[in-house]
Amino acid sequence: MVDYYARIDDEETNPGFVLLTKKPYYSSYEKAVREIVTLENTKKILGSYNAYYRGYKNCRGLIGATASIAWSSENDNTYELIAYRKEQKWGSKRFVDNDSTKKMDKQCHSTFDNYDYKHKHNRIIPNSPCPVLFGIRGTDEEELINAKSLIISEEIDCWLIFETNQGTDEHLQKTTINKIQPYQSVIVDGRVVKVPFTVEGGHVFFTIKDSSGEIDCAAYEPTKNFRKIIRELNLGDKVEVYGGVRKDPLTINLEKINIKYLEKQVEKVENPICPKCDKHMKSKGINQGYRCNKCGTKSDKPIFKEIKRNINTGLYEVPVCARRHLSKPIKRIG
Repeated sequence: MVDYYARIDDEETNPGFVLLTKKPYYSSYEKAVREIVTLENTKKILGSYNAYYRGYKNCRGLIGATASIAWSSENDNTYELIAYRKEQKWGSKRFVDNDSTKKMDKQCHSTFDNYDYKHKHNRIIPNSPCPVLFGIRGTDEEELINAKSLIISEEIDCWLIFETNQGTDEHLQKTTINKIQPYQSVIVDGRVVKVPFTVEGGHVFFTIKDSSGEIDCAAYEPTKNFRKIIRELNLGDKVEVYGGVRKDPLTINLEKINIKYLEKQVEKVENPICPKCDKHMKSKGINQGYRCNKCGTKSDKPIFKEIKRNINTGLYEVPVCARRHLSKPIKRIG
C-alpha cells in the first residue's frame, strides 16, 4: 500500500506506518501536539509495545502515526468527512462549486471552517495535488452526510468519516511567560507593555508582560483583518493570547486573543478652571502646571475626556483562511 500510494519522491513526504495491539499512554499524544517529539523517543515507545512499524526516508511519519494511536476522544472530538477523487483525476485541478459550499455552510450549523466570505476562500478544498476532493469538518457525523449531499463537485469516488482532534485546541497549554519554550503552543495572560507596531510585509507586533517576564506577540499578514483588532490594543490592556511559539526571536504567533480589560484612554481638552474666578488658568510651561493670572491660584490638573476605544472586550480569532486545523473556532467555544 505504501509503495503504491506514498509519494516517496516528494521532498516534503516522509511516510511511516505503525501497527499496535495496545494504545500507548495518552501523554505520547499530548507531547506530540504540544511540544517537540524526537524520532528516537518514538522508536523507544514502539519498542516497548512490541509494535510492527516501518518508516521511510527520515521516518518522521512514525511520530504522527504513534501519536494518533495514543489519542483519545474523551476530552473533546470532532469529525471530518473526506471525499476522494477518481484516480484518473489525481493531480489535476479540482472542481468544487463555491456557491454550494456557502449554501452548505449556512444550512449545516454543526460544521465549521468551510468558507472564508471576506477573502473568498473555499477551505474545504485541499491545497495539495492529493487524492482528496474535499473535507468537511463538524461535530455531528450525521449532519456531515447531509452536508456532503449539498456540495456540487466533480464525481466522488468514495468517502469516509474520521473522528479527529481538529478544532479542539488540544495543542494549547496554559502557562506563564517564563516557562515558554520554542515550538510549544500556549495560552498566556498578560498586560500590553509595548503598543502594536507594523513592520514591512504588514506583520503586526506587540509585547505583553506577566509577573514572570515579557514576550512579543505577532499577527502576521496572512491573518488579514485580525490585525486591525491587534492594532487597537494599547498600554495596560489585559489580554489572554493563544498561539504557537516561534524560536528566534521568541514570539507567540497569534491564533486567538481574549481581550479581558481595556485601559481607559484620555486626552486633555482644556486648561483647569479657577475655582475662585471661574476663568481658565494659564500654563506655566511644560510640566510646570497652571496658574490663574487674576488671583494666583495654582493647579496641575487639566480637564480630560475619555477617548472611545474602537474595540471591545471579548474573544477574537484569525479568519478561516488563516486558521490552523487544531484551533478551536469561537463557534465551538460558544
